[in-house]
Amino acid sequence: MKKKSNLKKLISYYKPYKRLFWTDMFFATVSAAVALTIPLIVRYIAYNLVYEERAVILHTMLYLGAGLLLLVAIDCYSRFYIGNYGHVMGAKIEYDMRAEIFAHMQKLSFSFYDDAQVGQLMSRITTDLFDITELLHHGPENIILSVIKIAGALVILVNINWMLAIAAFVMVPIMFFFASKLYRKMRRASRRNRQKIAEINAQIEDNLSGIRVVKSFANEEIENQKFQKGNDGFLESKKNSYHYMGMFQAGMAGFTTLIQVCVLVTGAVLIAYGRLQVQDLITFMLYISVFTEPVRTLVDFTEQFQNGYTGFERFREIMDTKPDIVDAKDAKVLTDVKGDICFDHVSFAYQENQDEVLNEVSLNVPAGAYMALVGSSGAGKTTLCSLIPRFYETTGGNIYIDGHNIKEITLKSLRDNIGIVQQDVYLFAGTIYENISYGKPGATREEVIAAAKNANAHDFIMSFPDGYDTDIGQRGIKLSGGQKQRLSIARVFLKNPPILIFDEATSALDNESERVVQESLEKLAKNRTTFVIAHRLTTIQNAERILVLTENGIAESGSHDELLAKGGIYEKLYHMHA
Repeated sequence: MKKKSNLKKLISYYKPYKRLFWTDMFFATVSAAVALTIPLIVRYIAYNLVYEERAVILHTMLYLGAGLLLLVAIDCYSRFYIGNYGHVMGAKIEYDMRAEIFAHMQKLSFSFYDDAQVGQLMSRITTDLFDITELLHHGPENIILSVIKIAGALVILVNINWMLAIAAFVMVPIMFFFASKLYRKMRRASRRNRQKIAEINAQIEDNLSGIRVVKSFANEEIENQKFQKGNDGFLESKKNSYHYMGMFQAGMAGFTTLIQVCVLVTGAVLIAYGRLQVQDLITFMLYISVFTEPVRTLVDFTEQFQNGYTGFERFREIMDTKPDIVDAKDAKVLTDVKGDICFDHVSFAYQENQDEVLNEVSLNVPAGAYMALVGSSGAGKTTLCSLIPRFYETTGGNIYIDGHNIKEITLKSLRDNIGIVQQDVYLFAGTIYENISYGKPGATREEVIAAAKNANAHDFIMSFPDGYDTDIGQRGIKLSGGQKQRLSIARVFLKNPPILIFDEATSALDNESERVVQESLEKLAKNRTTFVIAHRLTTIQNAERILVLTENGIAESGSHDELLAKGGIYEKLYHMHA
C-alpha cells in the first residue's frame, strides 16, 4: 500500500506539465512507429523488387527512398523533442520538487535538526532529486517506446508467420520472471547505496566545516582514516549493487541472444519444410533487432526505476516528517507587544522518557525588565529562553506574552517580536550589508547604517575598502569574533523587537571586545524585555533580577547585591568566576 501511495504521489508531479508530457509521449509513439515501419519496407523490397527490371527497381526505389528519408526526418525530430523538451519537463519537475522539499525543511522544528546531518539532507535535495527526475522524464517514454515496439513487432510477426513468432517470444516470459526475481535485491542494494553516499556527504560537510580545527590539531591523517572507513563502506555497497546488476545484465543479454538463436533454428527448420520464405526470415531477424532494443531499454529502465524510486522514498521520508510546532487553526497575530512574559508551571524534556530539563517553572517578567539567568551547564538556561519563541514546545504548562498564550499566536508574529543574540554567531556568505539587512528585509541603506552605528559596528565596517559591501566569506570567516558579534547585534537593532534574548553573547570574546559588545548590548536592551544568559557574572551586575537555575528549577532570585548577601549558590558562582 505504501508503494502504491508513493507511486501516486510520484505521478502527481506531472500534473502541471500535462500538455508537455502527452506531447512527449506522442513523439515517443511516432519514433516507435518509424522503427516498426522500416523492416516492412525491407520485406516489400525483398519480395517485390528482387526479380524486377532495373528501370522498375530504380523508379520504385526513388519513391521508397524519399519515403525513407521522410521517416528518418520525422524520427530525428521526434527524438530531438524527446531529448530536449522531455528533459526540460524533467528539469521543471526537479525544480518543483527541490522548492517543495526546501520549503518543507524551513518548517521543520529544531528537534528535527537536532538529530539530522547537513550532508545527509543535502543528498536528499541534490543526488536523489536528479535520479527522481531522470526517472520521471525517461521512464514513461521508455515504457511507451518499448511497449509499442514489442507489441507492434509481435502483431507484425504473427501475421508473417505465427510459428516463428512463437519461437521469437517464447523466451520473453522466462526473461521477465528472471528480471522480477532480481528486482527486490537490486532495490535494497540501491537504497543502501543512497544511505552510504549520504553518509559520505555528511562526513565531508562535517570535515570541511571544521577544517580549521582539523589543521589546528594536525589531525588530517585521522580525518583521512575516518573518511576511508566511510568510503570503504560505500565501495562495498556499490560492489554488492553491481553484483546484482551484473547478474541482471548478463542474464538479459543471454536471453536476447537466445531469442535470436531460437528464431534462426526455427526459421531454418521451417524453410527446410517449405513453411517459410527466406525473405520472411530476413524480416524476422530485422524485427528481432527492433524487439531486443526495447528489451534492453526495459533493462535500463529497471535500474533507473530502482535509483529513482529509492530516491523518491528518501524524498518522501522528509516530506512526511511533520513539524513538531505549527500554528493553531485559530492562531492570532501578536501586535502592539509590551513584553510582559509569564511562565506558568512550565516543564520540558527534549525527548519522551528522558529526564525533564525544566520542571514546574513559574516566573513573571514585567515588560521592559532586564532579567539574567545563571547556573551550571545543563541547568536549562538556554532551554528556558528557547521556549519563548517556541523553538521547542513545552511538555507541561504554558508561556504567556502580554496575557496571550504563545501557542495561540502565529509563529511568525511571535518570532518577529523576539530578537536573539547568541554566542555562536551565524553570518551568511555575502556582504556586511546583506547580513545586517537580514534583520529587516527591504530596509533602506540609511536604516542599516543606523543599526550598525547603534551596535558600535560602523567604524570598523568603514575601515574596510568596500565598507558595507565587503564580502565576509563563509560564516564571516574574514571577521574577528567581536566584529561578528557586533554585526549580529546590528541585525537585531534593525529588527527592533520588544523582547530580547542574549545567550552568552560575550563569553567567547576578549576583554576589549567584550567591553564594546557589552556596551552595544546594553544600548539595545534599553526599554525592552531582556533575558541574558550569562557565563561571566561581572556582565550582569546591573540586572534588575537574577535567576539562579539548577537541575531542580529556580533556586535563587534577586538582584546582584541581594544574592551576594544570601551567601548561597550565586555567591559561590560569583567568586568562582571573579
